[in-house]
Amino acid sequence: MIGGLLVIVSLIVIRFSSDRTPAAMPLPDHITLPDGTRAEAFTVTANWYAVITGDERVLIYDRASGDLRKTIDLRTAE
Repeated sequence: MIGGLLVIVSLIVIRFSSDRTPAAMPLPDHITLPDGTRAEAFTVTANWYAVITGDERVLIYDRASGDLRKTIDLRTAE
């Protein structure tokens, strides 16, 4: 019984001590928002990043070029 407990504790320690945290994606150096826009939130993926604005819009930017790809107005989206 003691041996079984030691095995369980060892497995837990090994599982949680391994470095499995993925590397963080690099953030863009700068983002140019439309005039008068205030960023509320930000998310990033491998191909694009999104800025959620204070006026309830989602701005989708291309990661490679930094160009604005799409604007989604959440006030009118259903």
